[in-house]
Amino acid sequence: MARPSNSSKKPVHNGVNQLRIIGGEWRSRRLSFPDAPGLRPTPDRVRETLFNWLAPYVAGARVLDPFAGSGALFLEALSRGAAMGQALDASNLAVSSLKEHLGTLRCTVGQVQTADALRYLDSQPATPFDLVFLDPPFNQNLLPTVCALLEEHQWLAEDAWVYTESETAPSTLGLPGNWRLHREQKSGRVYYALWQRLPKDMG
Repeated sequence: MARPSNSSKKPVHNGVNQLRIIGGEWRSRRLSFPDAPGLRPTPDRVRETLFNWLAPYVAGARVLDPFAGSGALFLEALSRGAAMGQALDASNLAVSSLKEHLGTLRCTVGQVQTADALRYLDSQPATPFDLVFLDPPFNQNLLPTVCALLEEHQWLAEDAWVYTESETAPSTLGLPGNWRLHREQKSGRVYYALWQRLPKDMG
């Protein structure tokens, strides 16, 4: 998912928004996404910083993006060698666009479906993921709930990495006690953070 921030404006060409994949197999590819309210990719500079943090861990990883939105983070991870990816979004428009991108890129290891993230994580059989991107809509207090579901329903590998975007400081989010804050950054009014999951007896 993505939402307005005071980062640089998204590129718009003839009413169609565009995102750029920064690195990996599809480096510099530009892809369009719908001009829907609040749909904005994580800024290039933040994605570049995040994937520098994650550089040793992306190749071969199983990736989950429950609030995929434009798909910027999801596609970036697949471009950089993630073994497989599962993306969810509540918007049929966003999901349709992301499916088109996977087809254009001839990507066979990414799956995307229309789903409410909380319901999906609470009801579907869990498969452990190594890397999870969490960029839910703001001002709905979704992060504590979705993080608890990930932990309680065993959606996370033992040493998983979790990326969060939030409107409040990471220290105030109330995330699981065995998640260690690894890195954080603030851009405008948005906080970006990377967490490492530790075995519960070490949390």
